Amino acid sequence: MPHSDHHITQPSSEIEAQHSVGLRIIAIYKAVKTVCLILVAIAAFRLNKQVNFEHLVHWLEHLSLTDSNNLRWRLVNTLVEWGPSKFVAIGIVALGYAAIFATEGTGLWLRKHWAEWFTVIATGSLIPLELYEVVVHFTWLKLAALVANIAIVVYLVRIAMQPHPSRKKKADAAASTPRIG
Repeated sequence: MPHSDHHITQPSSEIEAQHSVGLRIIAIYKAVKTVCLILVAIAAFRLNKQVNFEHLVHWLEHLSLTDSNNLRWRLVNTLVEWGPSKFVAIGIVALGYAAIFATEGTGLWLRKHWAEWFTVIATGSLIPLELYEVVVHFTWLKLAALVANIAIVVYLVRIAMQPHPSRKKKADAAASTPRIG
């Protein structure tokens, strides 16, 4: 491996080394979200076909579960109301978010400073919507996602605002190199 590529696998400063584990955990979290959204997109694109859509609705209607809060019937009614054509849009949106999460995760895994800020902006921009969802339609999963995303934003802002000696050294080295001209 050439010496110039060494920073991809090893932290280039003490600060990066201190936060490497945290960045990797967030990158893995983003990768899991990416995979889940890709699976949602695949399912959505398959439901675009009328036959697949009808099979799902039929299966849900005949599923023998104790449904005390009518969740299954609300889902069936929502699916019938939407129809199969709405699932193309759902698949496209899911792929769009998957691309954003993949970009965040890859950049954080590679310890890129731009990825810290990109993740802060992308994740932080969704916090008001997540907060609304927790207040209006509370579930423990939504609350956990909100808390995790707030923690990620706070953590990454703290990292991103710290001085990065490796970048300063590179800039100083470039400035001190004599130019032939």
